[in-house]
Amino acid sequence: MAAIAFAGTPAFAVPCLQALTQAGHDLGPVFTQPDRPAGRGRRVQPSPVKSCALELGLDVLQPAKLKPALFDELGPQPDLMVVVAYGLLIPEWLLNWPRSGCLNVHASLLPRWRGAAPIQRAILAGDTVTGVSLMAMTKGLDTGPVYATAVVDISNQNSAQLHDELSAKGAELLLEHVAGIIAGDRQPEPQPSGATYAHKLTKQEAVLAWEQPAIVLERQVRGMNPWPIAETRWGKHRLRIHAASAQSMQPGSAAAGQVIAATPAGIDVVTGDGVLRLEVLQLPGGRPLAAGAFLNAHPVLGDRFG
Repeated sequence: MAAIAFAGTPAFAVPCLQALTQAGHDLGPVFTQPDRPAGRGRRVQPSPVKSCALELGLDVLQPAKLKPALFDELGPQPDLMVVVAYGLLIPEWLLNWPRSGCLNVHASLLPRWRGAAPIQRAILAGDTVTGVSLMAMTKGLDTGPVYATAVVDISNQNSAQLHDELSAKGAELLLEHVAGIIAGDRQPEPQPSGATYAHKLTKQEAVLAWEQPAIVLERQVRGMNPWPIAETRWGKHRLRIHAASAQSMQPGSAAAGQVIAATPAGIDVVTGDGVLRLEVLQLPGGRPLAAGAFLNAHPVLGDRFG
């Protein structure tokens, strides 16, 4: 089996690491970002990739920066380096360290959604499909030629759900093609024109503007889950919206942001075009609640959000 170095940090990369190990490849070293504070308590925690690698008995390296001297000490060069959401820029000199170069597992159908947040941007844009690409890494940002892709229907998934499906699909695609890539049996194809860029999400993008159409707001709620979570103002409160769906009903003459119905099925809010039904809500300091449970303590019928 092949000798493969691995670089990844978040949970998205874990299935690829597990799949390569289970297939019998000689894994190591595993590069991941340094331990950082996380969660409400801001305790320093290892990355998901580090935790997985240690469980698998693999050597882990966590350099803050990638420097040539580190790699001079690592012994024989690997056949390939697999990079999955590592989070650090791979310098050009490192691309030539493995015999077969560096292979990236990217969560989009390149050249659409190059960059940091391809899953969320696909949902926000209203794409009906996305997927995973196996890309030969070059010095540009996700510009390298592509070995293979796998298509995934977005349907009504939020970012968390789509993340998990694409993560699993990426591991399957990697195992299907990695041996052929190392052997030189597969050659990548240049990306076509028409690239789009998936910039990082910001907290400011989570605020719902009720003048927007309901379908746009629904995508915003789905795209912002699990971070930063869509939100609106309700009086003095910041109200977070974890799940919502666009409704085809006509709201009449009510103003955008007005609550026109409140039932266990959801809280119906007027938008610039149609109605958005809020299905899971959360107040500061509380936990996410289904609409029915939320309404037991917080009547909102007739109120106006935003």
